[in-house]
Amino acid sequence: MTKDVIALTERMPAPWGLLAGLLSGGPDKLLDTAGEGAVLRLCDPAGRPLVSVEAPLLIQVAGEAERLLGATAPSLPYWWTEARATTGVEQAERLAGTFAARLASLSGGTAWPPEAARSLAVVPADGEGVVPAPATDRPAVDVLTDKTAVVIQDRPVVAMTAWLSDAFRSAALAELGLQVVTPPGTTLSPAVRDNLGTWPSRWVVRDERDGYYDGLTGAVLRWQGEMFAPVAAADATPDDPRATLAAAFQEAVPTGERQLAVTFRTVHPAHEGLVLGGALEAVWRELTGEPPAGWGTAEPAGLPWSPRHLTDLAYARAPEPTWVVVVGSPARPGLATVRISRTKAGVEEDVRLMFGYGAVEEPPVASLPRVAEVLATRHGLRSMLVQIRKARRDLAVPPRFEGPGVPVAFVLGAEEVHAMPGDRALRTPLAEAPVRLGRKTRPALYYPLPGDPSDVSGWRDFEILMSHLKGAGETA
Repeated sequence: MTKDVIALTERMPAPWGLLAGLLSGGPDKLLDTAGEGAVLRLCDPAGRPLVSVEAPLLIQVAGEAERLLGATAPSLPYWWTEARATTGVEQAERLAGTFAARLASLSGGTAWPPEAARSLAVVPADGEGVVPAPATDRPAVDVLTDKTAVVIQDRPVVAMTAWLSDAFRSAALAELGLQVVTPPGTTLSPAVRDNLGTWPSRWVVRDERDGYYDGLTGAVLRWQGEMFAPVAAADATPDDPRATLAAAFQEAVPTGERQLAVTFRTVHPAHEGLVLGGALEAVWRELTGEPPAGWGTAEPAGLPWSPRHLTDLAYARAPEPTWVVVVGSPARPGLATVRISRTKAGVEEDVRLMFGYGAVEEPPVASLPRVAEVLATRHGLRSMLVQIRKARRDLAVPPRFEGPGVPVAFVLGAEEVHAMPGDRALRTPLAEAPVRLGRKTRPALYYPLPGDPSDVSGWRDFEILMSHLKGAGETA
């Protein structure tokens, strides 16, 4: 059976319903709490956790169950309750399924998956360097060593759930990598992909031919004492330590689908009347004709889009940074991650946004100068990079090769332009001159770039521009 089970219910699960579902495993099971009471745990008589249940989430955003589970959800609003079984314990996996089915029956709804699949079992044959995760850990992991924590995710899309977000945070605090192991058919949410780029964190994909491989780089992996690590290619040398590439990773089929990725940073003066999220909403409206649909501090994003509520959350958490995920409507796939932080310059918003387009849909490249001008004149834009890449319309990250993004445009905010000496920002080595945005006396600058996803040489122009703006090669 799968290790993760989810109840999607019309009504909020009542406390007695949660207890009834947990105790369906029998009267000899013990209840415990973790996460400051936000997690219920069912334990065996020895106190070993069998099933952990997250607090129910109210979902008020259409499309999240379809996007993350491929499931049909009840009518909005509905409740999402996740249970996670301890790895490799058949009794635990059976109890988690029983719990979700019982909860769905009591609160009106369905359990996912309809027919639970068998969990992965990822335990090194010799067990060297591995110790069980302590029962008091929150969140618990499946394998723990001195270098890495391994978690197993058997679901259609690995999302940045509250549980997985806690796992990333706990691993970082312990100075460990986090390695996420999945079956071959699983994809990642972009929010998870962005957190797996730092060694030794990895996306580990099970594969019939090569055993395991890295879903983002294609490197064949083996368990090497304390973590999954690449297998060197036959022609590798100390100066060129290339890894063997998995055959499955190279079996990409062109679909004609594309993604438009917009990364930007804004800075606002800190004051009581500041409302955050306006820059993101402005971009979303300019490129899609509608605002974002929902947001949350984890996936699924359950809250209707509200800059005011986003601001209240960031204010309550300050001076600690705030991370949120923002989603669009099912008709136009869109997803952004936003990191809000208080710095000496003010309140910064770092945004990574992407939209998906089908083979016969054209990304709105012509709207980009207008987007840049709105950000530069109204939202304190410091810089922005726009790319186009050949990738899935639904934004899910597959364990297959997807071409890199190619830069379409780069934008420097007015403050950055003003800080450069002379006319360096205006006079560049590029064939096309930058476009002035905003005030003539203190403009922001929009630098058009080739933006052909079939030609990665566009990065050469971007590197030339960056080198010029930084003043490389100048002499005193």
